[in-house]
Amino acid sequence: MANASILAPEGHTLTDWERAFFRDSDPYGFIVFARHVDTPAQLCALTSDLRDTVGRDAPILIDQEGGRVQRMRAPHWREWLPPLDQMAQARDPMRTMWLRNRIIADELRAVGIDANCAPCADIAGADTHPFLRNRCYGEDGQTVIAASRAAADGLLHGGVIPIVKHIPGHGRATVDSHKGLPYVTESHVTLMTSDFHTFAELSDLPMGMTAHIVFDQIDPDTPATLSKTMNKVIRNDIGFAGLLMTDDISMGALQGGIGDLSRDAIAAGCDIVLHCNGDASEMMTVVASVGDVGPRGAEALHARKTPVPVDIAALSAELNTLLG
Repeated sequence: MANASILAPEGHTLTDWERAFFRDSDPYGFIVFARHVDTPAQLCALTSDLRDTVGRDAPILIDQEGGRVQRMRAPHWREWLPPLDQMAQARDPMRTMWLRNRIIADELRAVGIDANCAPCADIAGADTHPFLRNRCYGEDGQTVIAASRAAADGLLHGGVIPIVKHIPGHGRATVDSHKGLPYVTESHVTLMTSDFHTFAELSDLPMGMTAHIVFDQIDPDTPATLSKTMNKVIRNDIGFAGLLMTDDISMGALQGGIGDLSRDAIAAGCDIVLHCNGDASEMMTVVASVGDVGPRGAEALHARKTPVPVDIAALSAELNTLLG
């Protein structure tokens, strides 16, 4: 049984300490960032080495949304428009979202990555913080639901597990949760017909990522990631049944020690704690604080299928045509 954590190494290659630590701690999976990416050959070697440390086909995640949040970039990989810009520009927005993510899936699988932190199913609003706004797919729920479904289907078609985010909804946040804690003041009833509804319509997806946000009409004291009340909303009202992982537990929105935060997230109902900065002492604390992952860990991996063969050049040409 794997440890209920997803961890990240420090750089392009594993240190001897990281090899030994990952072998002994056995995290559920790993995540890579721009600091881990140089060339396709180097990235293939890193993902292979990560799996070798735990002796199994562990999931390896990335944030490859396109636009600003894109860890693999030119010259080795395609550059993408921000999602909101693509939706506005495309002649057939939903088809382009499928094509975009099917091509992304092909690029990811080629370097050993099989889970993507997308779709971003938050609804963009006039006050959505700029760190998030153009990463969204639209300004109304139905558009976001349809585009998120197209994105998730494209990833799954390419053998990549989609991780829908940020449950139960980040679009109303006016603070960057990397730096501070956002508060949302709308009522539970209003949110269930808007932000939460988009995630309810996507509740069958295999994995989800929480939002570090306080919904002060539901739980005024605790960010959703750490809130038993908000986790009940996610599981019961929204109906999400998949593997629920935290957003990065070391982000500025959350105050307190890494160990306490990790324990609180698991106690609240999260299945996995995500830790991204590669700090050795923090990783050790996370691993010691969370225990083993439950059955949803294995269930989520059932969504990781063999990619359906496609002509990527033809799909790229179609996408270029639809984008003018």
